[in-house]
Amino acid sequence: MKKFGLIGYPLGHSFSQKFFTEKFKNEGIEDCEYELFPIQNINELPTLLKNNPDLCGLNVTIPYKIGVHYFLDKISPTAKEIDAVNCIKITFPQGVSNLFDGELMLSGNIEPYLEGHNTDAYGFEHSLKPLLKKHHTKALILGNGGATRAVKFVLNKLDIDFTIVSRQHHHEMISYSEVNKKLLDDYTLIINTTPLGTFPNIDECPNIPYQYLTKKHLLYDLIYNPEETTFLQKGKAQGATIKNGYQMLVLQAEKSWEIWNS
Repeated sequence: MKKFGLIGYPLGHSFSQKFFTEKFKNEGIEDCEYELFPIQNINELPTLLKNNPDLCGLNVTIPYKIGVHYFLDKISPTAKEIDAVNCIKITFPQGVSNLFDGELMLSGNIEPYLEGHNTDAYGFEHSLKPLLKKHHTKALILGNGGATRAVKFVLNKLDIDFTIVSRQHHHEMISYSEVNKKLLDDYTLIINTTPLGTFPNIDECPNIPYQYLTKKHLLYDLIYNPEETTFLQKGKAQGATIKNGYQMLVLQAEKSWEIWNS
């Protein structure tokens, strides 16, 4: 049995576990399973790997997308540039299989080879690109947390200028109080990377002047639960195009599967 899983803490409802469990069932993949591994400290990773010698791949979520770097043998150029890893491919030396040599690994005589990747950027890029118009040349990124890293990478790749909006003004970002009509007239792509509006706090939303949004605006919310956050609803009411983060998650999950099986 090939095992895959998700590390992070805490782990409640998991998109990845539901997605892969359904994928294995729907596609008749009988020799695979996907588990949750809520580890309280990233230093527990070596023990987790030792106790699960049939692990072939891991997804990584908060708060370990950066801290996991220390345990990796190789990091892909994309993940290195983003400085965040959300997918780990686990392999073994030539002639050794984690499926048949579990006893060797448990004895401590063999170490897995860990290769880090970032599939968040892939998911974001390929879910965003079909919606982009010629006038989407400037973007506001709401929030400056870990999720912002992949978004910035993709916008740079697509040659879209961006400004980060945070709670306080810094030399590289503006505050929410500085978002006004003039700014929104220029910045027609708005991406929410904050958790505001996530279930069950569905009434929350980033504090921007939604009344100045128009049909030229594209609002992208990395949140997928609920399907339409208050942020998206307010944009939709002004005629803006809206997109939630569900497709991004599907695409990043499929990319992880591709990496694990390459």
